[in-house]
Amino acid sequence: MALELKVPEVGESITEVVIGTWKKREGDGVALDESVVEIESDKATVELPAPAAGMVTKILKASGEKAVVGEVIGYLEPAGAAASSAPPAPAPVVDVKRTGGRTDIGSVQPAAAPPAAARVMPAAARVLGEAGLPAAGVAGSGPGGRVTKADATAAAAARPAAPAAPLAKPAPPALQPLSAPGSRQERPVLISPIRRRIAERLVEAQHQAALLTTFNEVDMSAVMALRAKFKDVFQERYGVKLGFMSFFVRAAVEALRAVPQVNAEYRDPHIVFRDYYDIGIAVGGGKGLVVPVIRNAEMLSFAQIEQTIGDFARRAADNKIKLEELQGGTFTISNGGVYGSMLSTPIINPPQSGILGLHAITERPMAVNGQVVIRPMMYLALSYDHRLVDGREAVTFLKRIKDTIEDPTRLMLEV
Repeated sequence: MALELKVPEVGESITEVVIGTWKKREGDGVALDESVVEIESDKATVELPAPAAGMVTKILKASGEKAVVGEVIGYLEPAGAAASSAPPAPAPVVDVKRTGGRTDIGSVQPAAAPPAAARVMPAAARVLGEAGLPAAGVAGSGPGGRVTKADATAAAAARPAAPAAPLAKPAPPALQPLSAPGSRQERPVLISPIRRRIAERLVEAQHQAALLTTFNEVDMSAVMALRAKFKDVFQERYGVKLGFMSFFVRAAVEALRAVPQVNAEYRDPHIVFRDYYDIGIAVGGGKGLVVPVIRNAEMLSFAQIEQTIGDFARRAADNKIKLEELQGGTFTISNGGVYGSMLSTPIINPPQSGILGLHAITERPMAVNGQVVIRPMMYLALSYDHRLVDGREAVTFLKRIKDTIEDPTRLMLEV
């Protein structure tokens, strides 16, 4: 009996999703818990695993179509069910001989079954057709002896290479280019749920919060020297590179302790202060920008912070960030410097009250003790909600970040 592939619950209050990329097509075999299709919501992309090993027999919802939670979007035939539905073997034939006045009954032999046509799946038939191979000569490994796409691909790869054809006379150059310069063609692309939600949240922040941005610059010399001195030992001991983000996460925690308004939430008629620090790290994912959260960052070491950020970056690229990892942050750090940004005004992630923007490190001439020297400098930007954070608190917060990064020994002494 075919199993139903249903849209799973992807988060609280989410009732509608969009079908993403089908990783299996009709006729493709699938292993237990292997990903069959991606399900996109306005908060995250999740994968629907196969409930059993078998074969995808029917796809009801194509990529890009909408569906509701619990809706059947396809069917999967379990491997055991396919085998049990095989036709019964032919009845044996008794060899009867007549000799004189008696009848001899010979040994019982099964009747030779006529060669049956190979049961070829549509995807496999397409591969065999392109390779010019007959289906009868391909052994099937799928349920019930079906020839799968993998079988067809292996047969095509094992086929002896055909002799090279004689070189044809080069064709004259085309009179018209394939795509004329200055083309005004438009290509509408359906907005993904995550991109739509990002747009809604950014507009919401602009409409509901009193946004303001303050700037400062920080000399990265001390952090760069410390990183260069210990990076090899750090990686050997913890298996992860020592980056700059762990310094800024720790510096942000110290600054939030000093200026708790930036870690608070405006919840009319109250301002809700928090005694914990869940730092969101903005990373670029396959479907857009996502902000997974480092929980209780104040309790983590440099190595734990770097390991967590590295794990987020890898899984964001594969759209494997979990929904619960995107919720509940109290402050956000966005590093546009990795893309070459020199300066920006980041937008807060509601209901948070602040976001720290990091930018590219560039060598610039600076006046130090009456001398002009070249230093690696970075611009910092703090966008904040002016409803509960005054300019004095914002400047104090950013100055605390600057002082901590320029003298990272403060992180060890907590001063």
